[in-house]
Amino acid sequence: MRVLVTGAAGFVGRNLCEALKAIRDGRDRRERLRALLPLEVMECDLGTTAEELDAMCARADFVFNLAGVNRPEDPAEFMAGNFGFASDLLAALERHGNACPVMLASSAQASLAGRYAGSAYGESKLAGERLFREYSGRTGARVLIYRFPNLYGKWCRPNYNSAVATFCDAIANGRPYAVSDPSVELELLYIDDLVDEMLSALLGEESRCGYDGLEEVEGGDFCACRPTDRATLGEIVSLLESFRASRDDLMVPNLANDSFPKKLWSAFESYYGEGSRAYPLKANRDGRGSFTEFLRTPERGQVSVNVSGPGITKGNHWHRSKWERFLVVSGEASIRMRRVGLDADGEPFPVDEYRVSGDDPVVVEMAPGATHCIENLSDSRDLVTVMWANEPFDPEDPDTYFEEV
Repeated sequence: MRVLVTGAAGFVGRNLCEALKAIRDGRDRRERLRALLPLEVMECDLGTTAEELDAMCARADFVFNLAGVNRPEDPAEFMAGNFGFASDLLAALERHGNACPVMLASSAQASLAGRYAGSAYGESKLAGERLFREYSGRTGARVLIYRFPNLYGKWCRPNYNSAVATFCDAIANGRPYAVSDPSVELELLYIDDLVDEMLSALLGEESRCGYDGLEEVEGGDFCACRPTDRATLGEIVSLLESFRASRDDLMVPNLANDSFPKKLWSAFESYYGEGSRAYPLKANRDGRGSFTEFLRTPERGQVSVNVSGPGITKGNHWHRSKWERFLVVSGEASIRMRRVGLDADGEPFPVDEYRVSGDDPVVVEMAPGATHCIENLSDSRDLVTVMWANEPFDPEDPDTYFEEV
């Protein structure tokens, strides 16, 4: 299958493209996704020429249209960036007689209901929806229109169009922030839930719904991403502050499966800057050796002790949502990590290295979206490491993708 993703360098596009590449390269081992193989991922973004896009449209078997304008200097750019590009995309497909399925990333603002009444962004998204429906009626192509609520997750840009990303970045890195009205409630969609729905759409298993204003209803010709969560700004900030405080009090809140706190903490972990993923713990020593309290958790996650032989390197993989804390308790190790993908100049992100020893307890965190490894630096001693993961290992969905640091 040849999949075209427009807006490939954006928040949703990048997460979707990395998921598709993992399937393409055999790193995502979920059985149901093998039906997509062989898979080719065609990425389109601002640097893509009209000729290149035209060639992609001629070959595509499925199109994810994630391109769009969120915060232009001139509101008139909403229509040009959202409606205008969609027009060009559909014209290219129609010119080549390619009636493959096309997905449109619309927004809850397209309802123009409530606080979204008169929104220039919402009007441009609504115009895009109408354009897609007309295209479907004219060509017979299957269109999948998703109205996304507030999105959050790894790689979401702070101080742009996501309050959650802004608060995550500020609290993780000690920057000032303000909450104008803690009672404001948001409907929130986690990026990996969104990506999983996109993969289901590729398999022809998309979820369907309708809308009555902002409320989702049964039936209708829209598509739906589920589940979503609702939380006030005050609740979000309180959770984020507790995540940051866990470095000091070692307490882990309830991380029930598929819960909002679990997803939010996975997002939060990805906002720590390079060089700030390590923090010290207190060692209690007596004549027998040392005792170091790592985490306090009755039923939250999984704690393991890892023993690595002399000179052995383990890891060289990354996770979409899973994240880990490594604690070396005996021996010396090099823990290295690198953000997956390429920077704005097309170069690999820098390697972030921490040298840790059991004689000076330090915690190093493995963030979602960062490939990592741990190496025993001794040629004669075993390396003993306490490892905690935010979820027990699931062989049906390991969330582990091989990539050299």
